[in-house]
Amino acid sequence: MIILNGGSSSGKSGIVRCLQAVLPEPWLAFGCDSFVDALPAKMQASDEGIVVAADGKVSVGADFHALEAAWREGVAAMARAGARIIIDDVFLGGAASQQRWLKALGRLAVLWVGVRCDSAVAAGREVARGDRAQGMAASQAEVVHQGVFYDLEVDTTHAEVLVCAQTIAAHVT
Repeated sequence: MIILNGGSSSGKSGIVRCLQAVLPEPWLAFGCDSFVDALPAKMQASDEGIVVAADGKVSVGADFHALEAAWREGVAAMARAGARIIIDDVFLGGAASQQRWLKALGRLAVLWVGVRCDSAVAAGREVARGDRAQGMAASQAEVVHQGVFYDLEVDTTHAEVLVCAQTIAAHVT
């Protein structure tokens, strides 16, 4: 498994697409955005689900955490069954988020990758995307990395996502 962690608009999704193109074997990609999109509509603006405030701050509730834990276990089961998997995630809880993945993954081999991007650059991407609350990228740029350990870090501030993907691919054994 490869787990990418970085703030909103840091370039994770682009790196994932490039990784799928450059890695010689097929890799499945799953991300926190697709998980959130899979939630029932009533959970996408609920204190028990996920709330994105006007300033971009994200808060999640108990129902979200329960479903996310089940999702992680499902992803881990696919990896144990032999699937190669790339995860695109945002560790809103920093080290605690990584610990939840570690619990689900057990002894599975994982390449932990930090995806960094200058908050001003990520904020510009956020505006260009038009599908995020402004402020999300800036509020997540550093907090998602607090206390998290990585095998490798890439920075998309000045490096193209393809170059970052090639750097990551070189570390996949």
